Amino acid sequence: MTRPLLNRRLAEFGTTIFAEMSALAARTGSINLGQGFPDTDGPEEIREAAVRALRDGRGNQYPPGPGVPELRQAVADHQRQWYGLEYDPDTEVLVTAGATEAIAAALLALVEPGDEVIALEPYYDSYAACVAMAGGTRVPVTLRPHEGAYVLDLDELRAAVTDRTRLILLNTPHNPTGTVLTRAELTAVAELAIERDLLVVTDEVYEHLVFDGTEHIPLASLPGMRDRTVTIGSSGKTFSFTGWKVGWITASPELTSAVRSAKQFLTYVSSGPFQYAIAEALRLPATYFDALRADLQAKRDLLSEGLAQAGFAVYRPAGTYFVTTDIRPLGADDGFAFCRTLPERAGVVAIPNAVFYDHREAGAPFVRFAFCKKTEVLEEAVSRLKRLA
Repeated sequence: MTRPLLNRRLAEFGTTIFAEMSALAARTGSINLGQGFPDTDGPEEIREAAVRALRDGRGNQYPPGPGVPELRQAVADHQRQWYGLEYDPDTEVLVTAGATEAIAAALLALVEPGDEVIALEPYYDSYAACVAMAGGTRVPVTLRPHEGAYVLDLDELRAAVTDRTRLILLNTPHNPTGTVLTRAELTAVAELAIERDLLVVTDEVYEHLVFDGTEHIPLASLPGMRDRTVTIGSSGKTFSFTGWKVGWITASPELTSAVRSAKQFLTYVSSGPFQYAIAEALRLPATYFDALRADLQAKRDLLSEGLAQAGFAVYRPAGTYFVTTDIRPLGADDGFAFCRTLPERAGVVAIPNAVFYDHREAGAPFVRFAFCKKTEVLEEAVSRLKRLA
């Protein structure tokens, strides 16, 4: 056959770096600080809630297309409790197979061939693939390191908007840099969206993983943004059940209906019994979320200090459970080569940030480590990494 088998829109996307590095960790017996999944389960009472749902026959057959009513109500209550946002659980909440499907369904629903989608670079790798599948053109706006953190250049963002721009795809708290956009930055984004009549899709799956008193502000809470914003949430990061794949969107009835039109032809429904469990998880007391943040902040500090002692330049994150480092102080400038040899040199696996960039040279010297692991695992990783110093 002369024509390639793979759809040309996906030709640039091979096996994900996460699969490659996780396989490398298994093959070499290295500590996997690459892929961002916890190495312990979440709250026992929530796991038992899933078991109860299974035994009671709740969700073992197809759940309702938009999600079980209990979870949609819990999502609406969560948005009201934490952010003062009011959503109708029947018309403004849609349950998805994790945030990944929510992103795909939103972009497939809202983007047509020729539309431009602005995304903050570096970005989670599924963003680029989903824009491509929708036939859109991705336009990266690069977050750049400055004084120990990554910052958004608002002038660059404004300059990226053209007559073909359909929407802005935001991620805050931001993976992989750990940046949490400030109220001033989000206000500027909102003003730009209103001025140029743009939609915004916001990936807020790390909403509860913010440190040092940092505030997470949903873009939809800003004036004029509720009816032009699709907000994406997920249970995996907050409750440490990433395998359950329970996510959701909240948006106006019109936007929710549009996203549901695409979502119904992806998974249709998923995670039936787990939806009932996550409905209970969202009602956990504030002390749970406080303890989660405190635990991860301590792990962030442990890994960040260890990486600095090993010779990395460290960008201590304000949110998420990833820390980005600069490898140039170690005499290296190619993150791919560095990560592929790190298991043999130190018995640790990380992710090269360049995979999250269109402008690969901008991300070349940066490497991401995950700290959503047991304390003793992080301590051992730090001990191993000090061989590099």
